[in-house]
Amino acid sequence: MTARTPDSARDIPEATVARLPVYLRALTSFAEEGTTTCSSEELAVSAGVNSAKLRKDLSYLGSYGTRGVGYDVEYLRYQIAREIGVTHDWPVVIVGIGNLGHALANYSGFRSRGFRVVALLDADPTRKDEVVAGLDVRSFEDIESIVAEHAVSIGVIATPAIAAQAVADRMVANGITSILNFAPTVLSVPDGVGVRKVDLSIELQILAYHEQRKSIAPASEDAS
Repeated sequence: MTARTPDSARDIPEATVARLPVYLRALTSFAEEGTTTCSSEELAVSAGVNSAKLRKDLSYLGSYGTRGVGYDVEYLRYQIAREIGVTHDWPVVIVGIGNLGHALANYSGFRSRGFRVVALLDADPTRKDEVVAGLDVRSFEDIESIVAEHAVSIGVIATPAIAAQAVADRMVANGITSILNFAPTVLSVPDGVGVRKVDLSIELQILAYHEQRKSIAPASEDAS
């Protein structure tokens, strides 16, 4: 799977696309510290990748840096931000305002990375008019008018698994074409609709696997 750049016919591998926000975060940290240029090695260390992979990734943007100088931090930030579409605000709706929905609504990183939460929706009538992060929680039935009013194309699902597919269906029916799904279930969506799944329990299970491997390895060495 590849991503197409806005200004050329270059295709960028999906793995590279996934790393570009990491590079952008590292560059933002450099800029906040007053750093104006950085080497590929410095940026790679900050992003947690090797420098060869970093240079390959950035070559897809046509950015090779300057030998002996490195990368211009502000210019490279702009290049990456433009490539991944965060040089302007993207309106976002969050559906499901339980504990996770509250946390997402209060996450300040959305705004600083080009995403503006315009509405918080929930099917529970007892949550109506509750205020979270400065926004009134509205009925999920308002999704049609909200999407139309704010030209929303990105939706976040933070509902229980049993409700997630119905929420996704309504999102798609009202014109949302990209979904970030926190519900522990696989969504079925039409072609042309992108879904990114975040399952915190799976990530913890992966960490548990690696922890178990660490404990097994010394035991094996002792027995040999």
